[in-house]
Amino acid sequence: MQPHRPAIAVVTPSILTGLGLESILRRIIPMAEVEVYDRFERFAADRPDRFFHYFVASQTFVEHNAFFLERRHKSILLTDGAPQSTLRELHCLDIAQSEEGLVRDILRLHQHAHREGYPDGTAAAYPATHPTHPSARPACDPHGRMTDETVQPSLTQREIDVLRLVVAGLLNKQIAQRLDVALTTVISHRRNLVRKLGIRSVAGLTIYAVTKGYVDAEQLGEQ
Repeated sequence: MQPHRPAIAVVTPSILTGLGLESILRRIIPMAEVEVYDRFERFAADRPDRFFHYFVASQTFVEHNAFFLERRHKSILLTDGAPQSTLRELHCLDIAQSEEGLVRDILRLHQHAHREGYPDGTAAAYPATHPTHPSARPACDPHGRMTDETVQPSLTQREIDVLRLVVAGLLNKQIAQRLDVALTTVISHRRNLVRKLGIRSVAGLTIYAVTKGYVDAEQLGEQ
């Protein structure tokens, strides 16, 4: 009886990203079945729990965070640039890098799978003889940095309030009016957020806020 082939899903509205990842995954993980979905609804209707990994676009992750956070151990967030330090507890893949970098990082992301094996006793799907295989390396994020999920930045309640309003799409002046504080106070809180979280973009702050439960993705833009 042949072992089950591990299945991998790529969930992204970008056709080019989906096709590119599918090609790379099929080449370096030849035993795997790779399925590409341009909409979450198609993915969710195709027995999603059968997949060993989900490669998920950032916006899709945010919009359907309840599903992916419950399965964060198998979800890989596709980022357009190096993952921010405070997102390292999530598996991330920088799709803006070179193909060589993508191959290296995908292999690193599969390090745990190689060590533990796939469901139903299936052996890891990528070759241990690959020159960049990381089987002997300690646990690290996709860019080789040692992770420490126990270290979390501490935000004040006012910083959380500002974070929620930034994610909701409000400008600094609007946030100041909403919280009844000076504009300079809002700017100071935003600087503190950047310093503590290491995240500058609104997209990155949105993912962080959703992941930590500070905002509900279904309510984004409604505040």
